Amino acid sequence: MLDAPRRVRCAEVQAGDVTRPATSRERVQAALNHEELDRVPWDLGGSRVTGIHVNAYTALRKRLGLRPSEPIIGDFQQRLALVEDDVVDLLGLDVKGANPRPPSTYERIVSDDGEYLSYRDEWGVTRRMPKDGFFYDPVSAPLAGDITAADLDRFPWPDPCDPGRYEGLVDEARHIARDGLAVYVASICSGLTEVFFKIRGFEDGYMDLVANPALARRIMERILEIKLRYWERVLPELGESIDVAGESDDLGGQEGPLFSPTAYREIVKPLHAELFEAIHRRSRARVFLHCCGAIRELIPDLIEVGVDVLNPVQVSAAGMESAGLKRDFGSDLVFWGGGVDTQRVLSEGTAEQVYADVSRHVSDLKSSGGFIFAAVHNIQPNVPPGNLVAMWTAFRDHAGYRVEPVSGTTP
Repeated sequence: MLDAPRRVRCAEVQAGDVTRPATSRERVQAALNHEELDRVPWDLGGSRVTGIHVNAYTALRKRLGLRPSEPIIGDFQQRLALVEDDVVDLLGLDVKGANPRPPSTYERIVSDDGEYLSYRDEWGVTRRMPKDGFFYDPVSAPLAGDITAADLDRFPWPDPCDPGRYEGLVDEARHIARDGLAVYVASICSGLTEVFFKIRGFEDGYMDLVANPALARRIMERILEIKLRYWERVLPELGESIDVAGESDDLGGQEGPLFSPTAYREIVKPLHAELFEAIHRRSRARVFLHCCGAIRELIPDLIEVGVDVLNPVQVSAAGMESAGLKRDFGSDLVFWGGGVDTQRVLSEGTAEQVYADVSRHVSDLKSSGGFIFAAVHNIQPNVPPGNLVAMWTAFRDHAGYRVEPVSGTTP
């Protein structure tokens, strides 16, 4: 059983002639503005890149002493749980997500392939998971091999205007905002390079970046068009209900970028600039970019093209030490993640090691706002629930800011 929450004193905000405790949404908005309120905000399950696997979630609920429940799958491919309100309330989470729905023309059909389960996603990619596995991996690329411009024209590109995608999305976002939580709205699909590699295949995709960059760019332009049409429709409808517009593009490996920074700057960067400018032009939402790995060399480029928020802040990758990132980029970027090393410490360390790791990263990143606590990427199924409690306890103990009393009130 988790110890009873030790409440961090809330800052008060002035609303007309009334002072009241700050809401989670106000706390996140302060962090996005590089301001300190009562404490660092934190996110668990607010997006598909800050989530928790159903196995770890079930174990956590049991450890927290909450009623048993059949977990709801919030992300089918990654087997992420939908974090329920009782967990949000007990842990004091500050963010919830609103995701586009599947198109009305798509039906996921899961096949039994002996040792595996498989399905085809709306991009035509077959994904497969062992029956005793944890998530679905891509095993086919529909545009692999020798292709021409005509093949691109014939490809059944997803329809961003399908009404099924938007059914209930805006109402859900407004409901989250009315409940006082920050609103994260996800993109229609993963990133330009991620979808490119998914439908082209890694071998052909990497060859294209070197030998046929015009083809690579043409494919990414088609993906960009889908994204732009989605954001152009949904952002005006969301209005003031959205705080963060979630995009992604994994550009880094453990030791450095996944492909040459020159290729990024010549092929991908102009497309990123167009995408992020379109979001900024149509909304007050901050651009959130999920970008794994050792990407320190590319961070100035990301700032230049309009990234406001960087996730997952992979502190275990080369050059991604939290103190150095805050020192060098903290005035330009909000760090959303970086709270604990999920590669080694959270899954394999002791509870004491988890506590120390969280404490260090929170201390490195929290000054002057600009930090939303989250684990580095999704919490995996092998993470012991005791380590999740240690993560929460360390966050609770170190996330507070010194709060000055509001004029005319007593502390």
